[in-house]
Amino acid sequence: MFADRAKIFVKSGKGGDGHVSFRREKYVANGGPDGGDGGDGGNVYFVVDEGLNTLTDFRHIRKYSAGNGAEGGKRNCAGKNGEDIFIKVPAGTVIKEAESGKVIADMSGENTRVLLLKGGKGGNGNQHYATSTMQAPKYAQPGQPAMELELLLELKVIADVGLVGFPNVGKSTFLSKVTNANPKIANYHFTTLSPNLGVVDLEDAKGFVIADIPGLIEGASKGVGLGHEFLRHIERTKMILHIVDAASTEGRDPIEDIYAINKELMAYNPEIASRPQIIAANKIDMIYAEDDPIERIKKEFEPQGIPVYPISAISGQGVRELLYTLQNRLDELGDEPVVFAPEYIPEEHINTVSEPFTVSYDEENDEYVVEGPRIEKMLSYTNLESEKGFRFFQNFLKENDILRQLEELGIEEGNTVRMYGLVFDYYK
Repeated sequence: MFADRAKIFVKSGKGGDGHVSFRREKYVANGGPDGGDGGDGGNVYFVVDEGLNTLTDFRHIRKYSAGNGAEGGKRNCAGKNGEDIFIKVPAGTVIKEAESGKVIADMSGENTRVLLLKGGKGGNGNQHYATSTMQAPKYAQPGQPAMELELLLELKVIADVGLVGFPNVGKSTFLSKVTNANPKIANYHFTTLSPNLGVVDLEDAKGFVIADIPGLIEGASKGVGLGHEFLRHIERTKMILHIVDAASTEGRDPIEDIYAINKELMAYNPEIASRPQIIAANKIDMIYAEDDPIERIKKEFEPQGIPVYPISAISGQGVRELLYTLQNRLDELGDEPVVFAPEYIPEEHINTVSEPFTVSYDEENDEYVVEGPRIEKMLSYTNLESEKGFRFFQNFLKENDILRQLEELGIEEGNTVRMYGLVFDYYK
């Protein structure tokens, strides 16, 4: 079974916590802080593996995690960084955030290696927080948390030309005659359950890649008959070759068939429906009707800017002219591959860790002490003399659980709280 979708969970590594320690040496009773920094967490990378062509492996392993950073140590020793993880995918894999369906990265073109999730940065040890007024900081920065995401992987075939049309119009026969592909050919619907890719080699001209997208039916854009799974593969193609049974061998009208398929393309994705299209009126070797169906098809679609080429995929009649027309049109469109732009940046949806602070009780001075870089920064930009500023200060203490921690330490009304050079009396 061709596996073209998978849902997986990925997680980067957590940053190691900074360490709190102080120098303890002979003849040095109270040494300065020497807590080391925590190691950085491992990153999550996606890389293209040219040896893969399906997402089958992800059906067996669905969770991928990078290594966590180690905690810092004494004597300024930094913690070890967590190991990165490299997830291999086939070229053409589109990585989406599962809930929103937004594109994070498209592993196509030059995008052969992508850093998807960064590991958490290791926290600073207490050596970084020594100041002239706080020479023995008893706090360190915790490591930044890991980032985690549920991803939807979709493999979208990379081809220049996509073949569309109802089942049994001769797409597989055409592909087998003009490329190196070897599709199954039989007279029943939905023979092709996965896209067949082939390379067209032309004399004195550049070759191109063509894909037989599985036969569509009406309702495909709504998911009928696995329609979504099939339509997904046409999203990368630069132009569309619409093959139709001009001889009506199954009793269907070729003009109605073309409109029906184009309606499905428009319903699925209007951008795809607007791409350049050429109609290949196939099975001309089986036309026995008095009225010429080719002229009817040309009269209907060529005024719309869609050229019509009569061919016989079996005998080869008209095929060479069609291929060179496709190549010339591709040259006009340029070599730039169809790559989906990012719509979702994981870092924007992950909160980074705040600066550390501690809440403690100083028995010697009988006061409660709140300190740390976060507190110092807040006090530096808050005007406590104004009513608005003092209200912000109170909300800050509440929202950051500082009041709760003071209460857990047993603070009572009238007790003293010190924050750097400021002293407050506590009242509920």
